[in-house]
Amino acid sequence: MDSIISKNYSQIQKYDVSRETCNDFESLITLIQEKNREINIISKKNTEKEAIRQRHIIDSAQIIDFVDLNSNTTSDLGSGGGMPGLIIAIIMKKLKNSMKIKLYEKSYHKCVFLKDVSNKLNLNTEIIQEDIFRIKNIETGTIMSRAFKPMPIILDLVQKNFGKYKNIILFMGKSGRKILKDSLKIWNLDYEEKKSLTSKDSFLLNIKNMEKKIQ
Repeated sequence: MDSIISKNYSQIQKYDVSRETCNDFESLITLIQEKNREINIISKKNTEKEAIRQRHIIDSAQIIDFVDLNSNTTSDLGSGGGMPGLIIAIIMKKLKNSMKIKLYEKSYHKCVFLKDVSNKLNLNTEIIQEDIFRIKNIETGTIMSRAFKPMPIILDLVQKNFGKYKNIILFMGKSGRKILKDSLKIWNLDYEEKKSLTSKDSFLLNIKNMEKKIQ
């Protein structure tokens, strides 16, 4: 296991990733591969272990610096296959942090997968099979969103449906710079950026406060 930690998870070693955490990551990869034969948890083109580690596990784990660890809950919007929600839950288990990770996903089959993984890996999660756009007055700590909806839709959703939250973490891809620039025409945002560990064209956005401009 030491060789796996040093070689495959070296990019996130600064987060003090333990053997147990890496074991859980490897178990998650196996569960994803097995379930992906039945339904699309991830793209069929990237189901090799190394691709899953890099594109999903490490990509998701790198947001841990932005997660508010003092809150009771963190929310993953449109969780899909559980990235980043399951990854953060695995890290929380190692930290012995009691924060519950809420995974919002409207697909029944994906929710079954999320519950199965959570049970097998003993994760502190709550799987909510509902359309997040229909739920009002949500209170949480950190809000996470990866490959769910474009940034403008996420910002509107948070403003309308969340009564209380600490911050919003967004994964910004190749067109992220333009999307951010366009969003700043509509929103006053207090944010910080972090370069992605997994893609030179991507970055992470941590939004601490936002207010819609008067049009």
